[in-house]
Amino acid sequence: MTNTDTADIDGTVAQVAALHKAGSELVRITVDKDEAAAAVPKIRERLERLGIDAPLIGDFHYIGHKLLADHPACAEALAKYGLIRATLALRKRKTNSFPRLLKQRLNITNQFRIGVNWDL
Repeated sequence: MTNTDTADIDGTVAQVAALHKAGSELVRITVDKDEAAAAVPKIRERLERLGIDAPLIGDFHYIGHKLLADHPACAEALAKYGLIRATLALRKRKTNSFPRLLKQRLNITNQFRIGVNWDL
């Protein structure tokens, strides 16, 4: 996983490239705000120009459903989604973020690519 601000396109591309060179088969990036979601397709495009095809997994926090709705190109540029259980807080409060995120993803493409970190 990168530790850059995903909105920092140059820094994120450099870090993904370094991780790929070191042997990472996939790379997680944080998608936590509009600027990060808008940067994802640009990051994917630059990586492709460098010949780096490592799948990008977007880790979404709190407003993933909104980011996917507002930035459909972000969804298309990601290979998978990661949902942080703590941000969903399904056990402690009622939320419909997760169902909205799923619905938005299914409306964008027929492929279903979501990973969830979960402990019961």
